[in-house]
Amino acid sequence: MDVVHTRDRRPLGWLLAGLGMLSVSTDSLWVRVSEADAIDVAFLVACAALISYWTLGRRLGGRIERRSPLESLRRHRTPLIAAGVLGAASQLSFISAITQTRVANVVAIVSAAPLLTAVFARLALKERVARRAWLAIFATMCGIAMIVASSVGEPTIRGDLLALLAVSAFAVNMTIWRRHPDMSRLVGLSISSVVTIAATSLSASPLGLDLRAYLAIGAMGLCFNPLGRLAHTHATRHAPVSEVALFTPVETVAGTLWAVLFLNEAPRAVTAVGAAVVLAGVFYGTIGAARSGQART
Repeated sequence: MDVVHTRDRRPLGWLLAGLGMLSVSTDSLWVRVSEADAIDVAFLVACAALISYWTLGRRLGGRIERRSPLESLRRHRTPLIAAGVLGAASQLSFISAITQTRVANVVAIVSAAPLLTAVFARLALKERVARRAWLAIFATMCGIAMIVASSVGEPTIRGDLLALLAVSAFAVNMTIWRRHPDMSRLVGLSISSVVTIAATSLSASPLGLDLRAYLAIGAMGLCFNPLGRLAHTHATRHAPVSEVALFTPVETVAGTLWAVLFLNEAPRAVTAVGAAVVLAGVFYGTIGAARSGQART
């Protein structure tokens, strides 16, 4: 199994994972601000992201990828297509969920990714999940439970189920990226955009939106979403997937914060405590683990 597992590269993986999740945490904000239909948002974001990936490939392809796009496609055709389809399913489900239930519900459910990803990594990659990581996952899940306490199912259970589908596809996808560290991230993410465009093109009506919608979708599709997804998929090259997934709750905390600041979706008082528990769990499973390892050497 061709997996990079050098411990001294983990901090880079953690940094990329944290920055990636912080960037995509704004997705819920842009979707709500646009006030556009989920299909239209997904279609336009995918089109914009495809432009971003193409531009990054032209400008920085040799610096951020280990193989050329064509070589990677020849070597990893099946996993690239699988990653593209799963990425599209996760993105479309997430955007649809945001339009159908509370932001806090969606980002809380999505943060189940550490647990699901650790299980998939163990089953598919035989990747050992350290006891410290399991404890960190448990802590983050407790924090998430506090954030979403008594709110699941409001205002619609359908949105919560879509969020569950999104996190499941995300967790499997991260396992694929970890399994194939040489696989081109730009190609896989571009395939995801193409699949999303194909899936939504017949139902989308993207030409009748107002300026605010186009600005919000442009910010999401051209900058925050593609850069965040690129950083997060690169993180699996440097750190175990269970540790990379530990940073998914960053989206929960930040996404809830954006909802408070810009959408007037005031969380319950327990949310602040839950957020502190989540951040403590992430710190314990990553930076705390690194310091503990250094102390023993």
